[in-house]
Amino acid sequence: MLVEIPLLDAILDTHSAALGEDFHRYRNHAYRVANFHWLLGPGAPADVEIVAVAVGFHDLGLWTANTFDYLAPSERLATDFLHARGQAHLAPLVVAMIDHHHQLSRVEAADPRIERFRQADWIDVSAGLRRFGLAADQLARVKACFPYLGFHRRLLRFALHHALRHPLDPLPMFKR
Repeated sequence: MLVEIPLLDAILDTHSAALGEDFHRYRNHAYRVANFHWLLGPGAPADVEIVAVAVGFHDLGLWTANTFDYLAPSERLATDFLHARGQAHLAPLVVAMIDHHHQLSRVEAADPRIERFRQADWIDVSAGLRRFGLAADQLARVKACFPYLGFHRRLLRFALHHALRHPLDPLPMFKR
């Protein structure tokens, strides 16, 4: 199990002020998604860094840009981060992972990490109702190590607040 990813922790620590009281909720969500991604199809050691960047930024725009339409702000944060680290070549993959992570249907992409990332996030957001072949005991171990801490209730509050203000576009981050 991935219990400590220094790059992910550094990303989250940098944005701790924006996350505020949601810091631990989001950190645990990020670690759950990273672990589900890894369990669905572990890759090369370098993939941990790619997953860390994608998972660290994938929903972060919700807090940093204060919007429920957060994919573009999250993608910009990730792109800026990778450029600053001299890793601009990773930006297209990471942006694709972020851009498609709420897609309702399977992602048909050349790189399987994009679809695995989508599945991993859906496993977490659905609280395991959608498992994409992940074993129940694997799900339970990850959830025990990184508890929800009210993450789903917080997302529901964000969604309701947005839907009241934008009833014709209640879930702008979802794609078909």
